[in-house]
Amino acid sequence: MFRVRVNKIESTRDLDGNLGKRIELVEEREISPFVVRPQSEEAKMAQDIMQILQQQMPFLQQRTQFAIPKILLFLTEQEYDDLGIDFDVNQVYEVALENQAIKFTKVS
Repeated sequence: MFRVRVNKIESTRDLDGNLGKRIELVEEREISPFVVRPQSEEAKMAQDIMQILQQQMPFLQQRTQFAIPKILLFLTEQEYDDLGIDFDVNQVYEVALENQAIKFTKVS
């Protein structure tokens, strides 16, 4: 099981010209800002300077979530309706892969 966030929903047409949706789901993972340990003295100094700048200028803060593209759905309007899920941008779902099926569960 893993979590995905709806990153983007776009209108599209299939090869027959039918209207549909392209739904981009990205995997969400928490990452530690201390994952990268500099090996050289210069890299350590650069990391220290960046940390000081981030303290002085909050808009430079590193994100603690990292989005990795995971699933792209190309669905006609009929397929989207048949799926029975109203995807909203930034909505998070837990995805389970079992018995040759994909199950989406909305996270509140």
